[in-house]
Amino acid sequence: MSDDPSKTLLAVDEMRKDWDIVDALMGGTKAMRAAKEKFLPKWPKESAEAYAARIKTSTLLPAFSETVQNMTGRVFAEPIVLSDDVPDAVEEFAENLDCQGNNLQVWAQSFFSKALSHGLCHALVEHPNTVDEEGRPLHKTKADEKSAGVRPYVVMIAPKQVLGWRSSTATGRHVLTQFRYLEVVEEDEGEFGVKLVPQIRVLTPGRWETFRKKEPSVGAGSTEEWISHANGTNTLGEIPLATLYTKRTGFMTASPPLLELAHLNVKHWQSQSDQDNILHVARVPMLAVIGVEDDFDLVIGTSSATRLPKDGDLKWVEHTGAAIEAGSTSLHDLVDDMRLSGAKLLEKDKQGVKTATQAEDESAQEMSPLQTMAGQLEDAIDQILAYFAEWLGQEEGGHVQVSGNFDVDFAPEIALPMLVNMASNGQISDKTLFGEMQRRGLLGDDLKWEEEQARLSTQPAKAVIPTKTTF
Repeated sequence: MSDDPSKTLLAVDEMRKDWDIVDALMGGTKAMRAAKEKFLPKWPKESAEAYAARIKTSTLLPAFSETVQNMTGRVFAEPIVLSDDVPDAVEEFAENLDCQGNNLQVWAQSFFSKALSHGLCHALVEHPNTVDEEGRPLHKTKADEKSAGVRPYVVMIAPKQVLGWRSSTATGRHVLTQFRYLEVVEEDEGEFGVKLVPQIRVLTPGRWETFRKKEPSVGAGSTEEWISHANGTNTLGEIPLATLYTKRTGFMTASPPLLELAHLNVKHWQSQSDQDNILHVARVPMLAVIGVEDDFDLVIGTSSATRLPKDGDLKWVEHTGAAIEAGSTSLHDLVDDMRLSGAKLLEKDKQGVKTATQAEDESAQEMSPLQTMAGQLEDAIDQILAYFAEWLGQEEGGHVQVSGNFDVDFAPEIALPMLVNMASNGQISDKTLFGEMQRRGLLGDDLKWEEEQARLSTQPAKAVIPTKTTF
């Protein structure tokens, strides 16, 4: 048994192994270089100086991070729409969801991006304290609270902040009974400075408590003991936490949905380093001297001549380039593999067995993983709005709609000419072509087909260049 609040669960330790890879790739070249031998092994008999020089010149192809960014952009291709059932008071908070100036659209993109890269992300709905230490109200009325800026807000909790949790099955559903996470608070220090203080926050239904490291006594060594710092209550009677899963493996556990892409990206990082190194070596030819004694005096220069002994030879030795070409081909193959791995999020998942209801609804039969994740984002935001409403004493927080672009279009440079050709051959209408161009962002959303037709009818006819006729 342990009373140490910093102790992590085994499930957290297992997830962190995958998150180490994800965090390094999301951090780019700088983070990958900082990881050193964790992702770029040192060669046998390679000196420390040579390895340091090699890692300083290694660069990362950001396939993983750009895939996360691009897929997030697809989910938010259209703004999040608040339904009519969202209370006005809750809708007002959507303009500054986290009390840091981020509206729902901006905050939700960061929330989804973190969940997509790591497999899950958490959102805690907080509310400033409205009573003093003796339980007396700090404000007389709700209007006083509003004028003082007292309102619920959301706090994003990154996966790596989480230390552990407890849960139970109550009223037929699985609920949190304890949630622990690490946070860093900023405190004033001196006249102008600030200091960052790490602390652990422990949430239980209706209560919260923070722990900080015990200050070491004079003459004593460093200590990792965490002691209680502050505590309080909340009026909800539950832990107001909403979790977005993109690849759920269990209660509060998940796996990064793009983990295989992450491993391929690490492999490319290692292979690219090898390729850069062999190019560096191959570009410098070596001079071979054959049939001379050890004390032979060699002079090289444009105005110098070298006298060789009988049967001696002098030649430049260069790399054949075969290994370079093989390495280049391997890198190109890896890039193709990564492209296909990331694109799997857009592939439709056809269900083998369908119910009668599903058979009536084709959209339910075929959904890409990314489309499913967008639906899970809707549910998570709905839960956040429900907690907002609960803090305000409202019965319901309402719902949102996430409409993104989930179409598979791996090679638009190929698809677009095909569409134009189909329209020219009468296989699709000009209006359909207009819509496809607009959907791909080649035409502005403000353009209307009917208005364009009207403009074309009043536009002067362009001269037709006659073609040469052969008899």
